[in-house]
Amino acid sequence: MDLVEDSLRLTQFARGGGCACKIPPGELESALGGVFDAGPVPSPWELLVGLESGDDAAAVRLDGDTAIIATTDFFTPVVDDPYDWGRIAAANALSDVYAMGGDPVLAVNLLAWPRDLLPMAVASEVLRGGYAIAREAGCHLAGGHSVDDAEPKYGLAVTGIGDARRLLRNDAGRPGVPLSLTKPLGVGVLNSRHKATGEVFAQAVAAMTTLNRAASKAALAAGVVCATDVTGFGLLGHLHKLARASGVTAVVDAAAVPYLDGAREAARDGFVSGGSRRNLDWVHPHTSFGQHVTELERLLLADAQTSGGLLVAGEIPGGTVIGELIAFDGEHTLVVR
Repeated sequence: MDLVEDSLRLTQFARGGGCACKIPPGELESALGGVFDAGPVPSPWELLVGLESGDDAAAVRLDGDTAIIATTDFFTPVVDDPYDWGRIAAANALSDVYAMGGDPVLAVNLLAWPRDLLPMAVASEVLRGGYAIAREAGCHLAGGHSVDDAEPKYGLAVTGIGDARRLLRNDAGRPGVPLSLTKPLGVGVLNSRHKATGEVFAQAVAAMTTLNRAASKAALAAGVVCATDVTGFGLLGHLHKLARASGVTAVVDAAAVPYLDGAREAARDGFVSGGSRRNLDWVHPHTSFGQHVTELERLLLADAQTSGGLLVAGEIPGGTVIGELIAFDGEHTLVVR
């Protein structure tokens, strides 16, 4: 593109990239411990989904059966192309609303920019990408907030609406239900390879910029009540949270999990982020791995995704069944075979 010289690589202006730069889940849970000990906020609005289960967004009942769903997500560059980064960040932020069965209605921009290092024309391309995805989603994008920062960051704060009686929650999983994944894994290792080498992986960009809207609608149409999306904590991390919140054990057939082209090779060649390794460390004490599940396979299952698919407790069109929920085995939230 004309606005950015070929030598300018956005991913080199940040230590991490995408959802791989999240605070590790164990550290985050420790930080949140005790913060809300004062009890619920006195409010006329009923809190339907809060912090307890670590769900994708928060939801309150507005009026009758209408719920307001609120979320925010932002991160450092995951790809070098600013327009694509804007699209990816916006799709990722909107995903939390879709993961709860809602429709995004209004979003505002969140932009941190190193003005002395990067031209504002590049920031404009990022914002243009975010707006393109918001238009595709039918979500108003207006206003927001910006700061001068040492690292570039971009995302959205999103407000959506949903049916208070039919929210998709991560604490509603029940034994005997299949598990479906709606996007292949592997964007984490491909993004790490991109950051290190400059290679562009169109399949990863296509996956990250695909909205989870159709998957959300399919889940609701199928009567699904439990779902989450797969982002920075990886498939195993988000599935652990779902199983723990639901009081069940999740069984994963490792051979059934789909991957993007090139993902296995990228992992084999060592392009695994620190965030993915921390994800695996976090879930390992709660997981029973089959003997044939190699360390490479485990890292791929814990690969930190950016704008990943939905993980649905149910079978839906377009999804791949990767396992099932069973009664809690008394020790493990996850069993990987």
